[in-house]
Amino acid sequence: MTALGFLYPGHSGEDDYPRMEQLLGSDIRVDLVHTDIGEDAHRVDALREMGSPQRLAAGMAELRSAGAEAVVWACTSGSFVHGWEGAQDQVRDLATTAGVPASSTSFAFAHAAAEVGARRVAVGATYPDEVARLFEEFLGAAGLDVVAVVSSGVVTAAEVGRWTESEVLALARAADHPSAEAVLLPDTALHTVAHLPLLEKELGKPVLTANQVTVWEALRLTDRRVNAPELGTLFRREPVVQT
Repeated sequence: MTALGFLYPGHSGEDDYPRMEQLLGSDIRVDLVHTDIGEDAHRVDALREMGSPQRLAAGMAELRSAGAEAVVWACTSGSFVHGWEGAQDQVRDLATTAGVPASSTSFAFAHAAAEVGARRVAVGATYPDEVARLFEEFLGAAGLDVVAVVSSGVVTAAEVGRWTESEVLALARAADHPSAEAVLLPDTALHTVAHLPLLEKELGKPVLTANQVTVWEALRLTDRRVNAPELGTLFRREPVVQT
């Protein structure tokens, strides 16, 4: 049994995690601990506080007792708002506290894009433009070429958590760009797992979503590869060797 640990801010799109656990197979366990988000606002100062060391450390005891073999901070905006270096510091602190390998959803996107062979990406963000542009900067620091960014301007995670399949699909379509090799939807508050087959069918290319890449990142940290076609291209192809 491989035990994966996740620190998830508040309550919005967490239903994606038990769904993924079902699709991954009986020898993988997904343990989710909810962290206190403070103020629910897609605003830079609130997002930085959401990912503060104190808030993340508060959830670690439960994950340690559950035997988590890797821990991922399941929040994109609560990591990339610290910048590349700050997000690395955040992950290092998390690994020290957890005593196991750790990462965050922001780094998961960078690693997942490499996995599917995508260097040019488009971003469909639920966030206000100011926050979305910080994600663009983060991806640039990871060596990705962001060819398009669409911002929806949603202020709270609670609102994002209520989005329907049609709204998620509309965001992905709006973000897509002819030169993009993958489309990224970077909000863990957004329910996307049930929509992945439709998203990739409609766009004709890999679609990477926050909760999807978060679980894949935890598997990567534990050296597990799982064939789960329902979870999109990321979970059904061999690793890409970059040249």
